[in-house]
Amino acid sequence: QVQLVESGGGLAQPGGSLRLSCAASGSIFIMYSMGWFRQYPGKQRELVASITNSGTTTYADSVKGRFTISRDNAKATVYLQMNTLAPEDTAVYYCNAVAKITSRTINGYWGQGTQVTVSL
Repeated sequence: QVQLVESGGGLAQPGGSLRLSCAASGSIFIMYSMGWFRQYPGKQRELVASITNSGTTTYADSVKGRFTISRDNAKATVYLQMNTLAPEDTAVYYCNAVAKITSRTINGYWGQGTQVTVSL
C-alpha cells in the first residue's frame, strides 16, 4: 500500500505564509495526480490544488494567485506553498494521491491531515 506523510501545518498570521509537504512511500508503480484538499468543521473536503505527473495544475478559485502546488517526482513528494494567508484558509489540510500499485490496480490515498490556522 501507499502511505502519505504530511508536514508543515501550524499557525500563521493573516498575510503570512506556510508550506505544506506530503511524502509518499510504499509500493508504487506510477504516481498519477497528487493534491491537497481541505476540510472545515462540519463540511465536506474540498479541492485546494492538484498536480498531475506531467505537471498540469488545478486550483480552487479561492486560492488562485496565492497558493502554488508543486511536486518532486523523484521523491514522490508534493508541496503546497501558501502565501497571503487569510483566516478563511483555516482548516485541516489533507494530502491526496492517486497511484498505480500493481499492473491492474489504481487506488486513491489520503494523508492523516494537518491543521492550518490563520489568526492574529
